[in-house]
Amino acid sequence: MKLKIVFPALILCLGILNGCGAARPSKFYQLTPPSDKTAGPDPAPFPVTLLLGPITTSHLYRDDHIVYTSNGEAMGTYEYQRWAEPPSEMISDVLLRELQESERYQHVYTLRSDSRGDYLLRGHLYDFREIGGNGLAARVTFEFELHDSKTGATVWSCSYSHDEPANGKDVTAVVAAMNRNVQSGLSEVLEGLDKYFSTRSAVASTVAP
Repeated sequence: MKLKIVFPALILCLGILNGCGAARPSKFYQLTPPSDKTAGPDPAPFPVTLLLGPITTSHLYRDDHIVYTSNGEAMGTYEYQRWAEPPSEMISDVLLRELQESERYQHVYTLRSDSRGDYLLRGHLYDFREIGGNGLAARVTFEFELHDSKTGATVWSCSYSHDEPANGKDVTAVVAAMNRNVQSGLSEVLEGLDKYFSTRSAVASTVAP
């Protein structure tokens, strides 16, 4: 009689363990920097050393889960759809690579490299999430400020906020939209920095004897 009771119980336990072993695998996504570089002669780099500080953000975007918005302003995270790194770190990595590959600055380092720089670029990430509704979209909101290392003064700033429509109704489409959105926003940052230093160089050459 005891064997008849134990055997079904053993089968039930094995079934539970087997079900636990068949967990859904996680999928990871990563931002990619643009690969196309404008052809033609490159202008001389600005004679400055630029330091890129860490991008600050809320605890929600210091995690690797993809964030979505539903039912108005209620937010949640996908359990099995994740970023390869926290969004703030991915954006910082892409921006650092683009600044270095632009060859517009004499040196570009991260603030953690213990290098001394002429200017410090700081950023804050406000939004990096999927937006639901009639169609899915990727919302990105951030701002950057450029500080003069000698005076500590803020000499330039840029704010970016945009909802990029997704070409589909799944997470993969949202990730692609997020990637386009980040590239568009960072392009504005790069163009703004270039304009600032170009104007500064022009003024310096005008007042020089």
